[in-house]
Amino acid sequence: MRTSLALAVAGAAIATAYGTPKPSYGDEYSKVPASCSRLPSYQRLVNQTYVLPDPFHFVNGRPVRNEADWYCRAAQIRELFQKYELGYKPAKPQIFSSTWSNNTLNITAGVSKSKTINFSIPIKPANITSNGASPAVIAYNGVSVPIPAQAATIVLNVDQIALQDNSSSRGIGLFYDLYGNDTTTAGALMAWAWAVSRILDALEAHPEAGINPRKVAVTGCSRNGKGAMVAGAFDERIALTIPQESGSGGDACWRTSRDMLVNQNLATQTAQEIVTENVWFRESFDYFARDNYTVGLLPVDHHELAGLVAPRGLYSTNNVGFLWLGDWSTLECMTAANTIFQALGVADHQGFSQDGPHNHCSFPADQEAEIAAFYNRFLLDGAVSTDVFRTVSNKTFDPKWTPWAVPDLVA
Repeated sequence: MRTSLALAVAGAAIATAYGTPKPSYGDEYSKVPASCSRLPSYQRLVNQTYVLPDPFHFVNGRPVRNEADWYCRAAQIRELFQKYELGYKPAKPQIFSSTWSNNTLNITAGVSKSKTINFSIPIKPANITSNGASPAVIAYNGVSVPIPAQAATIVLNVDQIALQDNSSSRGIGLFYDLYGNDTTTAGALMAWAWAVSRILDALEAHPEAGINPRKVAVTGCSRNGKGAMVAGAFDERIALTIPQESGSGGDACWRTSRDMLVNQNLATQTAQEIVTENVWFRESFDYFARDNYTVGLLPVDHHELAGLVAPRGLYSTNNVGFLWLGDWSTLECMTAANTIFQALGVADHQGFSQDGPHNHCSFPADQEAEIAAFYNRFLLDGAVSTDVFRTVSNKTFDPKWTPWAVPDLVA
C-alpha cells in the first residue's frame, strides 16, 4: 500500500473542482424515494483504500438500515459512478418519438428542433410466440450467448451510438452528435446505456411490436459486456443483465485487478491500461488510472456497480483461460457484490460462473443450463432455481476485501 500527501491533496482538489452534483433521476429509477435527491454525493478523495468500499454506509458515514435506505444509497452510488468514472447519463430528451414498421423501431431524439438524431433498431421476433407479448434480449453488436426461443432478439449497434475503435474515438457517434462532445461527460459505456433506455422508451410506446418492455435482458461480451453491466445498473426496467467475460471495467473490480497485477504478478488489465486502450469511461477517470495506486482513491468500485442491478437478475460469466480478463479479480469482485443481493434477501438473483479455458466470447455447453434458468426466472416467470456461483479454478474468496458487516435490509 502506498499513500502520499500529494495524491491526497490532488484528490481533494479534483472533488472540489467538480463541485456538488445535481442528481438526475428519470423513469429508469422507479424505486428512488423523492427524499434521496437531498442526499449529498460530494466525497473528499483523501484516503487511498485497497479494500473494497463499503456499500452499506452513506458518504457521511450513516449506516444503511433498511430497504428504503438502500435505494437512497443506490442513488448515491449511481451519482458517484457518474461523477468519477462513467460520466452523466442524460434523461429522456424532451424531443422523442418513435415508429414501428417492418419489425424495426425507428427512433428520433432531439435537444432542439434543429438538433436531432435518428437510429433504427431491427427486432427479430421470437421463434415461439404466445398470445401475450414476448420477452426480448438486447445484444450489443451481435449475439454471443444462447437466446431462448420464446424471446425476441434486438441487436444494438453500439459503435453507431458511440465509437470505440481506440483512444482517438472519443466524441464520435450519434450520442455525441446530439449532446456535443464538449458538453457531455459520458464515456462510450454510458452513451450505450442511454441508447438502451431509449429502446425501452420506444418499446413502451409500441405494444404492437409484441415485446414486453418489463421482460428485457441486456447482454454483451468483453468490452460489450462492460457496457451491458452499466446498462443494467442504470435502468431498473431491465429485468436481467448478462455481462459475458467483461473483465476489468465490467465484473472485475479495479482494486482487485490492481492487486492481481501488483501483488500477485498476474498479467491482468488494470485501470491504468484500460484508459489507454479505449474511450469507455469519462475522460476525467484518467486521474484515477494514472498509475496502479491512484485507483485506491476512487470512492466506488464494481462490486457496487453490480449491486445496483439488485434485486433484479444478474448472471455474469468469466473465462479462466485469459489472465487479462482477471479470473481471480472477477471472483473476488462478484463475491463482494453478492453481499448486496444477500442484504436484500435475494442472494440467488445474482449468478456467477467461471469456466474455461475456451475461445474468448464463445459460450460453453456446461453454462447453457445456468443461463436458461436465469432466462426462465426473470424473463419467463418460471419457478426455477438460479443458485449459481461457481468457478473451475482453485481460487477462493479472500475476506480481506469486505471488512464490513452485511445488514439484513428486509427484516
